[in-house]
Amino acid sequence: MTDQDAQRVEVRREGHVLVVSMRRERRRNAVDRAMADALDAALNLLDDDDDLWVGVLTGTPTVFCAGSDLTAGGDYVTERGGEYGVVRRRRRKPLIAAVEGAALGGGLEIVLACDLVVAATDARFGLPEVTIGVVPTCGALFRGPRALPLNLARELILVGDPFDARRAHEAGLVNVLAEPGRALDAAVVLAERICRNAPSAVRACLAAVDAAVAPAADAADAAGWQATAAALDAIRDSADAAEGVRAFLEKRPPAWTGR
Repeated sequence: MTDQDAQRVEVRREGHVLVVSMRRERRRNAVDRAMADALDAALNLLDDDDDLWVGVLTGTPTVFCAGSDLTAGGDYVTERGGEYGVVRRRRRKPLIAAVEGAALGGGLEIVLACDLVVAATDARFGLPEVTIGVVPTCGALFRGPRALPLNLARELILVGDPFDARRAHEAGLVNVLAEPGRALDAAVVLAERICRNAPSAVRACLAAVDAAVAPAADAADAAGWQATAAALDAIRDSADAAEGVRAFLEKRPPAWTGR
């Protein structure tokens, strides 16, 4: 990874808090191989450094993350973190998503992989995959219905339109609402509140919560990943999927055929 690639992600310490910021704004923080590797390295640091107790993951002031870089060809999986270095990671320490602007597609799937969510009131959450003829592949098809009321999750997945942070807060996805431009500050405050507690106790509690839901969650995740793979197989070679991605890249409306 070159120095330029590494700059896709900025990492800084604030006491016992590690702030990880996606910095690829010209591509709406879309994740490619280099960004996935940088995110993976940052979250490995959080996991492995005993002096770091809580992590905050954010984007830029105008966008959290637009998901996968379609030119990456799906090459954004890491050994410890899975997709984007985040989605399948087993963490010992709390990770807070701080959302400004849009968290769309894989960006929302990153949010769903975090423990707590802070969002600016003008933030937006969405799963637009169906609008370009593809399907969410990084957990939203089963984590969405787990984190949100079922019909709201269905609306996100089937309609493709985003909803705002206030609705996400009312639905229980967002823990804290912040003024626009202040989501990161509010997330750091929340992280520092956690850091007032014994880190060993926080890790033990997080592990206990995960263990308590693990039998059901692991089974559900296994079934969810299998169902996601089946959905992907169903559209992988479809004319609609090819047309949707092509139309997106060419910035024109797609011409669907249903095939």
